Amino acid sequence: MLTRIVKLSFKPEDIEVFLDIFESSKTLIRAFEGCEFLELYRDKHQTNVFFTYSYWVSENHLENYRNSTLFKSIWSKTKVLFNAKPEAWSVDTLESLK
Repeated sequence: MLTRIVKLSFKPEDIEVFLDIFESSKTLIRAFEGCEFLELYRDKHQTNVFFTYSYWVSENHLENYRNSTLFKSIWSKTKVLFNAKPEAWSVDTLESLK
């Protein structure tokens, strides 16, 4: 299992466009083979900065998604809205307390 964290920064005037894209895509992303969990976060102080947080069964599953028609469709609509280069991390969970 790996966790994928992606930081996305948008032009303020395009935030609602992004939120609409996410709303229409989130169930498709979550249903993609290997995606076990998906959340969207918004920074409390920089409200044009968002983070996606997802769990993937394996790096291969994440790569299959990143090479999919679904991802390419979502990304092509989203990347034109950025006001900064997105950042992404793939991390392993070392500990989790619930």
